[in-house]
Amino acid sequence: MKLDTVGGSGPRFAGSLAAELRRAAAEVPEQTFIRMTQGSWTYRQVDVASDQLAAGLQAQGVRRGDNVSLLLPNCIEFALLWFALAKLGAVTAPVNTAFRGQVLSGALNLVQSRLLLVHASQYPQLAEVRNQLTSIGQVVVVGGEAAPGCLSYDALQAPGQAPATLPEVGFAELCLLLYTSGTSGSSKAAMISHRFVLAQASLTIQGLGLKPDDVLYCPYPMFHLDAAVMTIAPALLLRGVAAIGERFSVSRYWDEMRALKATVFDFMGATLTMLWKQPPSARDREHFARLGWGVPLPAWASEFEARFGCRLVELYGLTEAGAMIFTPQDEPRRSGSCGKPIGPFDVALLDPDGFEVPVGQAGELALRTREPSLIMAGYYGMPQATLAAFRDLWFHTGDLLRSDADGFLYFVGRNKDMVRRRGENIAAAEVEMLVEQHPDVLACAVYGVPSEMTEEEVMACVVLRHDAQPDAPALLDFCRERMAPFMLPRYLRFVGELPKTPTDKIEKFKLQQQGITADTWDREKWSKT
Repeated sequence: MKLDTVGGSGPRFAGSLAAELRRAAAEVPEQTFIRMTQGSWTYRQVDVASDQLAAGLQAQGVRRGDNVSLLLPNCIEFALLWFALAKLGAVTAPVNTAFRGQVLSGALNLVQSRLLLVHASQYPQLAEVRNQLTSIGQVVVVGGEAAPGCLSYDALQAPGQAPATLPEVGFAELCLLLYTSGTSGSSKAAMISHRFVLAQASLTIQGLGLKPDDVLYCPYPMFHLDAAVMTIAPALLLRGVAAIGERFSVSRYWDEMRALKATVFDFMGATLTMLWKQPPSARDREHFARLGWGVPLPAWASEFEARFGCRLVELYGLTEAGAMIFTPQDEPRRSGSCGKPIGPFDVALLDPDGFEVPVGQAGELALRTREPSLIMAGYYGMPQATLAAFRDLWFHTGDLLRSDADGFLYFVGRNKDMVRRRGENIAAAEVEMLVEQHPDVLACAVYGVPSEMTEEEVMACVVLRHDAQPDAPALLDFCRERMAPFMLPRYLRFVGELPKTPTDKIEKFKLQQQGITADTWDREKWSKT
């Protein structure tokens, strides 16, 4: 099914991220731009500091079009380096801070950076693979003393010194290389342009109804789309505040929100469930938040809103194309829907052969744009993967969605995150949502394991509240009341935590590699006892 989008054309950003920062610093120099627990920085301070860093980077040989890798946690240096590199026309390639060993060396070698900036806390990870790197010639250590053979971050900063020359960077030039989450294997680096960043920021403002006086809070890594493109960049366009948390912590979440005076926050994966299942507190409404956005929106969303006094909004987005589906702010929420498409996108739901599916039937979401540079330019150094993603003039997301007669879209699951059991296609995401309705369940991962009957059996790995006792038969009875018989997991395994990327996405391929373990509960064997 081909779907209409709300709103015709996007804003005509013809400049760069750096040019937008320069304009903001001229218009509101003393307005706070970035707020963290370590301090706050105004637009003028970010502009001046990134000028000084651009000069230092230029002295190290960084030129227009160069890729520069960052291995940094959430810190002000990350933001300053992003803007400094944008001013030089260079490309920021932030690496997942959880990467180690061959995964880390592979990610760094993929983008062929000559310069790497690494936080002192992450330096041991780098040291382990230093002799495996094929292109890194210089390493700069941030947040600590430089190791032998490395430069200190302080050496890049030249107070009062501006770059000798700054190129006129075009909107279609690359600004970021954002690695995909790697939930099904090795990561790819999506090539993101300046216009992608700015236009996506504008769509986020439109889709969420953001205001200039909002404080946009994100506790997720700055190497992720949510923090960089959907928090810092919208704040820049609004001349507002981006509040960046150190990391997601369920125990510190609301305290950090209060300290940063956040009015808008985002959630992903199980993080909302973790917040909801904390014991009620007299301080549950003691915050400034008016809006939370993310995916998925659970069945108890209305109860969360009543308890915490803020609205929750579901949307759909992905690293390669940003967010283009938002729940309309002026219409009643539809249970399970991530909203309607907005902006200059053509959106279609396609079957495996590339034909549009009827209303109500699940199909792969495919996108194309009516304007330039609104989707990634491809996967860096991976032409075959790029061709596979862009086929038949569409970008294929790999996500299955369905639509209703009014054009609302509903996320079904990943194309590769389906379990095929005895002729039935089962969306893992749907089973996970139902299992997580149990009050003792914090998180759940559902996936297929080989079956002696051919095809697959449904297996669920479950994380319980710290004070809950595993009771597989009781959990199964709970599920039996809520899902079709063919969806019911055969195998249950209780674990202390699920393997995740730093952006809280579950690495199911690791669970599948473990298979059926000795501590796995088998429903069929239990029923025979």
